[in-house]
Amino acid sequence: MPYDAFMDDDMADDMNNDEDAFGAFFGEIISVLSGAGSMTNSGVDVARSIANGGESEPNIDPSQRFKIEELMRVAELQVDANIPHLVRGDGPFKVEVVNRTLWIDAMVSQYRPLLSVIASKISASFISGVLSIDETDGNHPMGQMIAGLSRMLETLMLPMAAGSMVGELAKVAFGGYHLPIPRPQNSPLLVLLPNLDNFAKQWSLDTNDLRLWVCLNETIHERVLSIPHVEKRLNELLQSYANAFACDPAIMNDEFDEFDLNAGPEAVLSLNTSLSDPEVVFGAVRSPEQELLEPEINALTAALCGYIDHVMDHTGGKIIGSYRMVKEAMQRRRVQEHPSDRYVESILGIKLDQSQYDRGSAFVNGVLERAGSEGLNRLFDNPVNLPTPSEVDAPGLWLARIDIMD
Repeated sequence: MPYDAFMDDDMADDMNNDEDAFGAFFGEIISVLSGAGSMTNSGVDVARSIANGGESEPNIDPSQRFKIEELMRVAELQVDANIPHLVRGDGPFKVEVVNRTLWIDAMVSQYRPLLSVIASKISASFISGVLSIDETDGNHPMGQMIAGLSRMLETLMLPMAAGSMVGELAKVAFGGYHLPIPRPQNSPLLVLLPNLDNFAKQWSLDTNDLRLWVCLNETIHERVLSIPHVEKRLNELLQSYANAFACDPAIMNDEFDEFDLNAGPEAVLSLNTSLSDPEVVFGAVRSPEQELLEPEINALTAALCGYIDHVMDHTGGKIIGSYRMVKEAMQRRRVQEHPSDRYVESILGIKLDQSQYDRGSAFVNGVLERAGSEGLNRLFDNPVNLPTPSEVDAPGLWLARIDIMD
């Protein structure tokens, strides 16, 4: 309740009672969060709980690690031989064969910087929207408590956002490039072997063929997404999207109208539930700026995914005996909805449904029909050659523009 110098004595007493209740509630939050341990620091516990249901996993058999490393070398050689403009000059990749737990450890660390920005934005919006108190009034006791609560919520928001998203992804990912997002420099390629082998059994696929398919796919993703201007542009778009989270207090009030200051620890549990639902939290804080950024993010990722699929077809059929069968299974997998899809779209602005893949494929095929492989490879010659959203839907416009610029 904001302070009002003109309120009467009864109103003032009510406000003081509210402050006492809020002070007790704030103490409960501090107690709960301070006891949350590593969860509030990393989000790893949240992700592990979602991915594994609290159960432990067996370690990867060393002999299986060796087999994957051999397949990764085969994949690298194939890419080097067939896609020379993507050849690396700093030696072979390092590969780590992991279970869900180890995959989570790596990916939470990767996404933490980006999600920290989002957590900061949303926690401030949450406080101003839900509690309707001017936290900029640092001299008023309530304002001080609100500022403190904002900081505490930020520590809660980060693990919930990172942990929930990564935990859901860990259920379905095969490697570190499940999302078309650049990974930190010198990061090892990841192969999430239990997920991969379980999928092979479910779809009656040759296990070695599927493993090689994943190694090839990870290799191509790494080559494409580590091209300096591609990496820079994608990271810029994702960072801009994260910084653009903003809240309409009226929407936030509607979303969290059952938030009760007097409920003590129960209110904290209610917050946990709310913060784990991306449609509630992230849907309530989407901004007009993000709506403008989404077409750029999705046009670029569509074009890059279309290119990666093209390279997969060009190289995979030569070394994977059941390539067509594996490809069909992977395409069917793409169209299956999964909770991770809505997390990724809500949190990062990336849409990964079949329409996006079809869009990227149409762009690549349109370029190949007009200019062949040499024309398509110009995508990576210069930062200005990255296509705009309208050019992804009209590849002839893209070719005309880069011809003029050359």
